[in-house]
Amino acid sequence: MNAIRLGLVRGRIELRHMFTIPAEILQLFLPVTVFMAVIAFLRYVPVGGSTVSLGAMMLTGVIGSSLTSSGLTLMSTGLAADREDGTLLRAKALPNGMAAYLTGKTLVASVFALVAVVILLVYGLLLFDDVALRGGSGWLKLVLVTVLGLFATLPIGGVLGSLFPNARVSVVISIPILALTGVSGILFPITVLPEWVQWIAQVFPMYWLGLGMRSALLPDSALVVEIGHSWRDWQTFAVLGAWALLGLVLAPTVLRRMTRRGTGAPIRKATRRVG
Repeated sequence: MNAIRLGLVRGRIELRHMFTIPAEILQLFLPVTVFMAVIAFLRYVPVGGSTVSLGAMMLTGVIGSSLTSSGLTLMSTGLAADREDGTLLRAKALPNGMAAYLTGKTLVASVFALVAVVILLVYGLLLFDDVALRGGSGWLKLVLVTVLGLFATLPIGGVLGSLFPNARVSVVISIPILALTGVSGILFPITVLPEWVQWIAQVFPMYWLGLGMRSALLPDSALVVEIGHSWRDWQTFAVLGAWALLGLVLAPTVLRRMTRRGTGAPIRKATRRVG
């Protein structure tokens, strides 16, 4: 409990830093702002056979994909950067330091992801008539998909951050994230893609997060462009749960191995570069 309490304090400090420096805010929220502008231009573009606009479908998909990018990118790049500058080594030297460190990082990535979700959700509810939370089931789906999305992506982000020695992991991760965004039905209906591409997209959580958000926020008329003309709620929860389980199994082992191998070499290299 002491480690968790210290981690929450650490996370609050990082969040205060993140949300009070204009450069940090711009870097974090610029992609969301760009998507919001594009979506506004597509709010009257119909999707074939559906009463739902392409802008509404894209908005709900982007809400889901923002959980993926936040969980993977923020967690992995933060972990890799702190490993490079010695922050992880200092945390390792303190009693319960790693537990407190990981608690803080999880808080930071979760809060940013939730802020992005809330911004996009409010924007969609104000801009589109066909985007709405339809009763208790809509709220329940939204909460469950969001929570499962965080559990499915944050541990995997921690694993990726442990595998790379420096903050350049963001470049490596951004390429597959962009590729997944293109094939996961986020920017356009996935059913227009070849079937083998659809199967690849369904392996990863981004597609299911987008589908879960669409099922929570869009009317059933949008089903005409979905695979099998179904929201596939149980499959969504099953796949996201499987990714969450995989991450929770892998992350502790990989992180322990990383901390055992941690040395002061990155700090000495950084000191020589400054000198």
